[in-house]
Amino acid sequence: MANTINPDTLLVQMRALASQAQGKAMAVDTAAPRAEFSDLLSKALNVVNGQQQDAEKLAEAFQKGDPKVQMAEVMVSLQKAGVSFQAMLEVRNKLTSAYQEIMNMQI
Repeated sequence: MANTINPDTLLVQMRALASQAQGKAMAVDTAAPRAEFSDLLSKALNVVNGQQQDAEKLAEAFQKGDPKVQMAEVMVSLQKAGVSFQAMLEVRNKLTSAYQEIMNMQI
């Protein structure tokens, strides 16, 4: 699966937000399309889900004795799906802790 997040666009947005936090104005490249956080999160979830489904299909095909499917391919696919899932769990945990911290802020 191809990575749908453009690192250059993400870096430009992060620099713009950092300069805004410091009170500086920075020109943001308006030619790059802006992605909403919910869209990025949704795409990431879909990628992780797709990797898990692909790994499951490969494992199932290997178990059925499909000669086209190699054990190494199955293992790599399962590991990639596992790492993606763990990364998504970490993102969820960070978002949850950030939400809780914001909710506990005094106004």
